[in-house]
Amino acid sequence: METLFLSEEFKQAWRHTDPFAEVFRLQGRVFRRGVGRKTLCFELNGKSYFAKIHNGVGWGEILKNLLQLKRPAVGADQEWRAIRHLRAIAVPTMTVAAFGSRGINPARRHSFIITEALIDTVSLEDFTRDWPLRPPAHRLKVALIEQVATITRQMHASGMNHRDCYICHFLLDLSSSVKDGITAPIRIYLIDLHRAQIRARVPHRWRIKDLAGLYFSAMDIGLTKADRVRFIRVYERRALCEVDPVLWKTVARKAMRLYRKEQGRLDGRSVGSDKQSEQCQFPL
Repeated sequence: METLFLSEEFKQAWRHTDPFAEVFRLQGRVFRRGVGRKTLCFELNGKSYFAKIHNGVGWGEILKNLLQLKRPAVGADQEWRAIRHLRAIAVPTMTVAAFGSRGINPARRHSFIITEALIDTVSLEDFTRDWPLRPPAHRLKVALIEQVATITRQMHASGMNHRDCYICHFLLDLSSSVKDGITAPIRIYLIDLHRAQIRARVPHRWRIKDLAGLYFSAMDIGLTKADRVRFIRVYERRALCEVDPVLWKTVARKAMRLYRKEQGRLDGRSVGSDKQSEQCQFPL
């Protein structure tokens, strides 16, 4: 079984050739290698692209993921579907230039996805890194929080959860000039969708996982109680007194556990028990 999509540029570049063979011959800067897959940046006709290439993870890797209760990523198909899904609901994301999938056996299936490079962008992780020492203009911070909350709400409302929902996977478009502390219009792209899931409705635990990932990844950038309230109100599209406090306390506890696991501390102190985490929950 084979699925193939090529933009006009790649149709011309790879005419009379096997696209799968061309993909595996690509040369460029390798950003990531994993079992049966790699991600690289390359150029074609002076334009930059990213290619994620899968050549089969093998049954061993699939079984390892299943034993860990994880859904294995066996190809580029999930990202292909996720990108099309986000574009259908008008959430800014990557543009697919080429996609291919060949084979039935999930352990040996070959697939690839090529996306246009998002130039003149920066991840929110990098953009906010110095905020504790050099706080941003208030209007800019508000605009970013509201945009991230809106994107996350739209994604979840459409039945999609990210599974790697951290601020490093939100890219801020810097192509327009910053004026008076705000970029107008603010445009943020959601990327790294190879583990995304799409259903009729996002299960409760996966919504919590995405929200906790966001909270965890933003814990060191100096957000205030008012900032957290703003995110909740925009995400929920209702007054704070009308939201479910249990949901957001669960999100906070999960984020604290993630932080303790990764950093071994909380707010500059050594992190110990869950009781200590209870003191740093969302303001509900």
